[in-house]
Amino acid sequence: MKLSTRGRYGLMAMYHLAENYGKGPLSVNYIAEAEGLSVAYLEQLFSRLKKRNLVESIRGAQGGYVLASPPEDIAIGDVIAALEGEMAFSCCTSDEEINCDRGVACSAKSILDRIQDEVDGVLNSMSLADMR
Repeated sequence: MKLSTRGRYGLMAMYHLAENYGKGPLSVNYIAEAEGLSVAYLEQLFSRLKKRNLVESIRGAQGGYVLASPPEDIAIGDVIAALEGEMAFSCCTSDEEINCDRGVACSAKSILDRIQDEVDGVLNSMSLADMR
């Protein structure tokens, strides 16, 4: 399993906002230059993060983005979910409707449920403050 560039680049961008927390907004241009990323791609990521209320945008010449909450209150799992969608190791582990015709009779369900619980636990136990 591998995070897409959305997840990786989004975490990189959120790291910069966490480092700058309480000091004012950071521009997308600044973050893009610091990480060697595309400004247009970062704008797309920030749009997703803003929809999930993880960041706020500040307009104007000195504008940019800031975290919507303190770094210690933003779980890594929330950032990943905003950018990647909910991670599910199988259709059986999703909170949504089960799409598997095997349903609860799936021989892999118990191990996939354990993996899902462990991954969710790790992602939700770490915050942006842990990246600093």
